[in-house]
Amino acid sequence: MKVGLIVPSSNTTVETEMPRILNRSTSQNFSFHSSRMRMKSVSKEQLRAMNAQRERCVIELGDAGVDVMLYACLVAIMSTGAGAHRAAEFGIAEQLATGGSGAKVLSSAGALVETLHAMGAKTIALVTPYLRPLAEEVVAYIEHEGIRVADWRALEVADNAEVGRIPGNRVMAAARSLDLDGVDVLVISACVQMPSLDLVQPAEDEFGIPVISAATAGAFAILRSIGAPVDIDGAGSLLRTDAAVPAS
Repeated sequence: MKVGLIVPSSNTTVETEMPRILNRSTSQNFSFHSSRMRMKSVSKEQLRAMNAQRERCVIELGDAGVDVMLYACLVAIMSTGAGAHRAAEFGIAEQLATGGSGAKVLSSAGALVETLHAMGAKTIALVTPYLRPLAEEVVAYIEHEGIRVADWRALEVADNAEVGRIPGNRVMAAARSLDLDGVDVLVISACVQMPSLDLVQPAEDEFGIPVISAATAGAFAILRSIGAPVDIDGAGSLLRTDAAVPAS
């Protein structure tokens, strides 16, 4: 299965974490193919300019014959208004269909929302790397989808390359400062650029609730979209959804 990733030019994390997750699958073989949109600072202005480059990226990945395409920048979509992932995914699918491609189309924004619904999450907490105004838009977006955000932290990093270098101990410190009482799911990284894959399972073990990230939600959505079993070890209970129950 060919996975196409549309990523900001300064992103590096999703192109390492997504292969690390999906290549643990025993039911499918994956290859990964990226196209980049110019963006260095996580600001409304640069996100808007980045989104305007989407059509070129879709054409490039369509040429590669990908089977599933992920628009891998959560805040770029969530910052454009409530429910925007639906219009973005439809627009990409429509463009692909015009070129004769039937690739499945996903976005990190839609994958996070739909994964939380699939988990039955009513109340969540989350950690974001964004400046506070953008983080507030992410929180509002999720709450518009019917999911309460009980507590959240913004690490206030504007440089997108620097987001990719946020150390895990800083992310975990932010998570430990959250009030998790009554929380169904912790989103330890609401951004595919903020490194978190190595934190998901340890955080779930520590906090005793399901822990996901934008990357693990994206992987879950990819596997579901192609009808593959979700049975991957070491990245949280979400990715063991279809694991066989041991015989008693």
